Amino acid sequence: MSKYESKVKHIPYPQENVYRNISDLNNLERVKDRVPGDKIRDFSFDSDTVSVSVPPVGQITLRIVEREEPKCVKFEAEQSPMPFNLWIQVLPVDEQNSKMKVTVKADIPVMLKALVGNALQDGVDKVAEALAQIPYE
Repeated sequence: MSKYESKVKHIPYPQENVYRNISDLNNLERVKDRVPGDKIRDFSFDSDTVSVSVPPVGQITLRIVEREEPKCVKFEAEQSPMPFNLWIQVLPVDEQNSKMKVTVKADIPVMLKALVGNALQDGVDKVAEALAQIPYE
């Protein structure tokens, strides 16, 4: 398994607010208009799953498999070209601020690692950056 971690992102909201929003994927409704249509298609979600089509990768569906209130939400790929897990960690900085990190562990065949490793790292960083921009009120 290969591990990819984002940089730690500062979130100007309390840990509980951030956790509450990321642990229920129905909250994506508030930000779905920010999803770039040229990069992601067929964006759908419910409280536990999110599904997107990412050219040229294809359809990816993630399901929440564990919630560790108020600090971590773990996802598992249900539909993906390669098996992977993703988790979002949220830790308090103080009462009004928190920090977040996104981690992916993927089962990448050795021959493909050189081809997809950088793209996967870039994707993890972009997910973390997008999550850091959301208003967690």
